[in-house]
Amino acid sequence: MTEHVEWSEPEDPAPTATTAVTPADAADAARLVSFGLQPKLQPARDQEYADLLRRYREDPPFARLADAVATGLGLIVLEVSPRAGMAVTAAEDSVFAVRMGDYARRTSADGGDRFLHGLAHLAVAAMAFPRPEDLADDGYIGRVTVNGVDAFVRQACRRLEERAAEQGENTDPATDAPGLEAAWRIWVRRSSTGATKDARRLAGSTTGIVAKALAFLTDSGFLQRTGDDNGGTYRTTARYQLQVRDLAGGAAMAELLELGVVPVTDGTPTLLPAEENDDLELVADAGLPFHSS
Repeated sequence: MTEHVEWSEPEDPAPTATTAVTPADAADAARLVSFGLQPKLQPARDQEYADLLRRYREDPPFARLADAVATGLGLIVLEVSPRAGMAVTAAEDSVFAVRMGDYARRTSADGGDRFLHGLAHLAVAAMAFPRPEDLADDGYIGRVTVNGVDAFVRQACRRLEERAAEQGENTDPATDAPGLEAAWRIWVRRSSTGATKDARRLAGSTTGIVAKALAFLTDSGFLQRTGDDNGGTYRTTARYQLQVRDLAGGAAMAELLELGVVPVTDGTPTLLPAEENDDLELVADAGLPFHSS
C-alpha cells in the first residue's frame, strides 16, 4: 500500500522589507552632489559635507540614490572619499561640461590659439604625473610651474620637428595626422614670453597660454598655487589626479609620452637633456618635476 502524498505549490516568499526613500533622503543626496560641484570645498572644513560623505560610505541605499542624482545631472562619479570629497566629472552631453572651444574663446577667437590651449592642458597633465606609478599612488603630489610647462612643450616640439624631418615632412601635416604633429608648428612659432610696454605677460605668448591653463585648473579645484617663482608654481590635488587618470588612456596623452621627453619607466622623470648643438635653452630652475622614486 502506498501512501498518497499531496503536493502543493510553494508559497510565495514574503516580500523583503525596504525602507522607502523620503524627500529628505533625496534632498540630502542632491546636497552631496552639490558639494561635489564645488571643487574647492574640502570635506575636512565642512561638517555637513563630511557627514554626508560618511553616510554615502556607510549607507548603500543612500549611495545609490546620490549616484542616481549625479547620473541624472549628466555627471560621472569618479570617487567618493575623505581625500577627494565627491569627485565628479561632467559627461560630454552634460550641462556642466566645459568645452575647450568655449574656454579658449574667452582668451582669443583665433583657432590656432584654441589648439595651443588644448596642448597646454595636455602638457600640464603629463608633467604633473610623469610615471604610471605616480598616477596610481593616491598620496602622490605633482608640482608644475608656468615656465616649466612651456619648456617641456618646446622640448617636445623639438622632438616632433626632428621626427618630421626624418620622415621628410617639410609642409604642414595632412588633416588626418596626429594632433601633436599639427600643434608643434604653431607653438614653436609663438613667442615664449612676449610682454607689453608695462612688462605684463602677453596673453597670446606660450607662457601666457600656460598661465591661463594653470589658473583655470586652480579655479576648478584641480591645482593649488604655491608661489610666484618661475612664472607661478602649483601643486596637484586629489581631484586632478582622478581627472588625469580618466585622461591617461587618450591617444594624445599616449603620443606625448611616447616622444620620450618624459621618461616614465626609470623612476627619474625629467626633460631629456638637449644635444650640444641644440640651440634650445631650458629655463633655469623652471620647476620641472624632479621627484625621487
